[in-house]
Amino acid sequence: MSELIPRTTPRRVFKDHTDAVWFVAVFPDKRRMVTGSDDMTLRLWDLKTGVMLKRMEGHREKVWRLAISLDGQMIASGSKDGEFIVWHGETGEPLTQPIKAHSDWILTLEFSPDGKVLASGSWDKTTKLWNTKTWKQQGNSIKCDTVRCVRYSPSGEFLAIATSSNIQIHNSDTRECVANVKAHTAWNSSLAWTPDGTRLFSAGDEKDPTIREWDASTWKQLGDPWMGHTNHINAIAVHPAGTHIASASYDNHVRLWRLSDRQTIAIFQHSNVAGCATFSRDGKYIFSGGRDNMISEWKAPKDASPEKALKKPTLKVLSRLFPAPSPSHLAFFNAKAQVSDSRILAINTAARNACIAGDLSTAEEIFTREIDADSSNYTSYANRSFVMAREHDWNRALDDAIKSVVIQPSLAGYISKGIALCGKGQVRDARTAFDLAFMFTNEDSKIIHFLLLVKATVLFGADQHDEAMLLVKELAAACPSNDRLGCHVVEAYLCVQLGINALNGARHDEAAEHFTAAVNSAAFSSTAAIHSIYKDLVVLFGWDLKSLWQNAHQKRCDALRQAGRLEKALKSYQYMMEMSDETTKASCLDWSTGKSSVTLHKLEFSLTFHSAFTQECRILCLANGDAALAASDYDKAIDLYTLLINLSLASDTVFAHRSKASAEKMLWNDALLDAQKVVELNPSSHVGYLLKHTALHGAQRYDEAIEAFQMMLAKLDSAHDMQIRKLREQYVSPSEAEGAIRKVINVQLDTAPLRLLSTATGLLCDREAQISAFKMSTEYNGLLLSLTMKHPDIRMEHITEVVATYFRCVMLSHRWEGKEPLLQDIQDKIVYKLNSLGGIVKLRTFCEIARDAGYRWAWSDTCCIDKSNNVELQESLNSMFVWYRHSALTIVYLSDVPPSSKSGALAKSEWIRRGWTFQEFVAPKVVLFYQKDWSLYLDDRSPNHKESAVIMEELEIRERLQWASTRVTTLQEDVAYSLFGIFGVQLPVIYGEKKQNALGRLLQEIVARSGDITALDWPTFSSYAAPPCALLPLSEDEIQTAVSSLRNTMAVELASKLYDQLDKMSAPRFANCRLHLPCITFRVTELRWRQGPAHQTHFTYGVKADGLRDLLITTEEKLIQFSRTKPAPNRQTFLLVRPWDRRLLEQPDFADDAESLREWPESLSPLDDSRGNSPTEQELCDPESHSRAFQLMVRLGQPFGAFLLAQQRGGEYKRIASDHDIIAQVKDVASAHNMIDIRTLEIL
Repeated sequence: MSELIPRTTPRRVFKDHTDAVWFVAVFPDKRRMVTGSDDMTLRLWDLKTGVMLKRMEGHREKVWRLAISLDGQMIASGSKDGEFIVWHGETGEPLTQPIKAHSDWILTLEFSPDGKVLASGSWDKTTKLWNTKTWKQQGNSIKCDTVRCVRYSPSGEFLAIATSSNIQIHNSDTRECVANVKAHTAWNSSLAWTPDGTRLFSAGDEKDPTIREWDASTWKQLGDPWMGHTNHINAIAVHPAGTHIASASYDNHVRLWRLSDRQTIAIFQHSNVAGCATFSRDGKYIFSGGRDNMISEWKAPKDASPEKALKKPTLKVLSRLFPAPSPSHLAFFNAKAQVSDSRILAINTAARNACIAGDLSTAEEIFTREIDADSSNYTSYANRSFVMAREHDWNRALDDAIKSVVIQPSLAGYISKGIALCGKGQVRDARTAFDLAFMFTNEDSKIIHFLLLVKATVLFGADQHDEAMLLVKELAAACPSNDRLGCHVVEAYLCVQLGINALNGARHDEAAEHFTAAVNSAAFSSTAAIHSIYKDLVVLFGWDLKSLWQNAHQKRCDALRQAGRLEKALKSYQYMMEMSDETTKASCLDWSTGKSSVTLHKLEFSLTFHSAFTQECRILCLANGDAALAASDYDKAIDLYTLLINLSLASDTVFAHRSKASAEKMLWNDALLDAQKVVELNPSSHVGYLLKHTALHGAQRYDEAIEAFQMMLAKLDSAHDMQIRKLREQYVSPSEAEGAIRKVINVQLDTAPLRLLSTATGLLCDREAQISAFKMSTEYNGLLLSLTMKHPDIRMEHITEVVATYFRCVMLSHRWEGKEPLLQDIQDKIVYKLNSLGGIVKLRTFCEIARDAGYRWAWSDTCCIDKSNNVELQESLNSMFVWYRHSALTIVYLSDVPPSSKSGALAKSEWIRRGWTFQEFVAPKVVLFYQKDWSLYLDDRSPNHKESAVIMEELEIRERLQWASTRVTTLQEDVAYSLFGIFGVQLPVIYGEKKQNALGRLLQEIVARSGDITALDWPTFSSYAAPPCALLPLSEDEIQTAVSSLRNTMAVELASKLYDQLDKMSAPRFANCRLHLPCITFRVTELRWRQGPAHQTHFTYGVKADGLRDLLITTEEKLIQFSRTKPAPNRQTFLLVRPWDRRLLEQPDFADDAESLREWPESLSPLDDSRGNSPTEQELCDPESHSRAFQLMVRLGQPFGAFLLAQQRGGEYKRIASDHDIIAQVKDVASAHNMIDIRTLEIL
């Protein structure tokens, strides 16, 4: 063969990429092409005009591989970073975000023939399979060496994987590795299947730049490697007709090879590396690309048609297998008027037609007349022998065959003799007859091919199944491609016979395997003209080749059904219908529904199939689908329902169930299509509209979903069936749902500020604007649609959750500095666009942090209150504690704490000394501290700094009032006003009334409402410079011991009388600006100054009081000294008093249980009167009451906190403040009743 000259000028080029093009594929519609490039993009092209239709962007690295689904609806592209993207085949729009599939380069992608799976292979040495509905990986990765190429066989049965060391063949369903081939000496770079799936081609790298051919039945290499390329082969592609191969190489060449003789018939040269190549859908053109950054279109040479395939090499192979025959008896093959070129047997046309039609008696009669006319007509004897064999009259068949051979040895004579001998069971003699028949083939490959097929068929009929099947397979491997069809036809027919045998023996699974082998034998399509080509086989054996494809499919369906494999049976039926032409499809439909009238036998079979297959499959598939749906196996349910739908066996119920399953998988579009089908099939039912509502809701097409829901309600209202109408009671209308949501919104916003900043828009929003924003949100629409069923508990819980989440608010706690933005500064303005002056930067940064944390709303006291509106200001001050309490987060901004500060900086911040910030820390449940640069304090990234032990250690203060008392405010009255919320008090705000008056009103309200006088421990009245004195309670054992001792020294009547007297004491109260305090009083009998250092500001006095032990008191006030012998000059009375606490009556443990700052309740002051039930006089007569009375006396004998009071001229008393807690104790409990004075005092 002369050396080919490379072509350098393509028919046309497609230019737009800016870097190397490594992949090109043509769509099934033949109109478009897609390419992928190192420039990180894909391009869609119009093949007719050459115009680039769309530039597809989304990858972040070089695009190395593409794949198109067989229906052209999906494109997958893989890149160097291990990600793939799936695109819509028509629009080029992305269907997915980049999916991180591998840890290294994606070197190959391939869709399964049914489009349900995408296979990907990578440099990371794995192959992964992806579900094309969910885009989740299916099963585990297939581990191997570096994966260069993956290719599904045309039937989808096998997945071939080319790696750096071998080629692996996996069963697609089980993933079992069924073959492992060490193909090329180094890397295996590319793979391609022939359309019939019988052969696989592989290409090698620069160390072995060859193409190798593999038999898909044995996985053995066929012939020698195809040589021609001189460098790494990047890609190979098979012609649509399976007649040629195109290959692209690093040697800058694209080669076109002919499969029949493995010869290069054309070379196309690129200016740089050729990286990819493929055929047009009609096979007339080749598209190739590479490092020249474009796609070139080349016209295939005229001799690239399949009919030009050479046959001589195969003929030489066969001639070596069999001895050369004598040419003396070739008259049998002389062309006669009635014999076409495609026939091998010389048979009268009328007799041939009779044989083909099955009219064997007519054929016999014709041949008999020919013999009678010429007794030496050996051809007629052989032909009559064929007829006798078909009638299984083996003796007469053998007699005629022997007569034919005796008269004249010939091909037909020995064939007839071999057939007759096999029929009689004389297989050995039959083989001899067929061997002799080879003497009369004249090295004609067509005759040899026919003879071997006849021999295989006859041996099969003699139960030599394995030998016959092996002979057919080897013959197919040795024949030229265009002669293999006959082998596949015979193989398919024999497989059908094996299946029938197994089916008759009730071996249904085995039968299904044989029928499947026949279907997958790639023998022919349902429309192939097999009958006209192989009429001689029909004459010899009576085969119905025209119906072979259909029969094989039908019998496989029946075998699978009888084997209980209903799903596979339906899939087989579906495949048969999809692959059929219209005539065959109609016949199949007649067959499956029992309407065929071909023959009585076939009609009976079709009717049986209809009742057994169609009905049973429908019922069982529906039942299995429903069971899968109930078990949440939605993929299986969808598959089963889809089978029924595709086979036109589905009712509206099946569509409804598939819609439900798709909705559970969140396949909203699929669910919607099925819902619409339900509406179409059953328009009067509410079910379709309910499913439509569900699908539209899931797809967030809320307006349409509400419309569908209203239609569903209308259908329920108009239903004739009372039971269906009652279903309406389960649902609420959209207007009812809106009302329920509005109620929850109102409750939610009752504890929220009146105005909030939208973190999304930067605008200040009043209450109605906040609600309007919510109603425009997807959350609101989704919530509205979810409230369809009347389940009040679930509904209200869900509404509350959604509303609370949407209106979560972040509050700012900070120290006012300089020019802070006020309401009028930001009203109707976008905070994010304001000039960065003064406090605007702080406000903007606060909003940004809240927004980035996922919160929609933010509040700052500088600009979210209209301070010119007294009513709003009053309400805000009274509600501020509640607002902070219900905030999702409070951000504390410490402007004086520099970045990277150490622990302790918070305690020194000015923020901790401001009055309003006290409640801003106490009220919220979640607090985060930020430093001057808006970084987290101490870099503590925990979600709540109130739960940070390190930060809380800086804020451990003795008591809440003490901490509040040390804070300062710009306006002195704010010291009191900032505590209103903490104590749950609502009082008028009267700026100008002075600090003492405001505090007085606050304390008065606390005591008046609760009776709790602990509020009087405000630093105005006592000092906290010294630590508190801890009064430890007595244990139960200690109390009982003390009670036992007291019984011996004190009359029970006295103890009971004192108990009763104290029980009748009223609670503390305020009246006329005076505190009416019930207490136990002890008259001070001596007050004597203890001398201290000069110029002292505090004075210490020794104090004696009736019934109490002596004690010392330190105070800022200078008191008049007196004693029993030297009374006070003005006769002023001093008392030490014990404020009465009702808990002493019954509670054994009344020690102060200080609360942690981290767990303060919404209101720190117990503003309810917790008066307990006390024993009556009658009850005190019983022993238990006596015990309680003595226990009271024991408690009264313990140390207690006392007030020092000085009587004023009007008879009322004033408290003398002290530097320390005054701790007093009764001298003798047993005699204390003589000195205890119980009364209510008026205190200024």
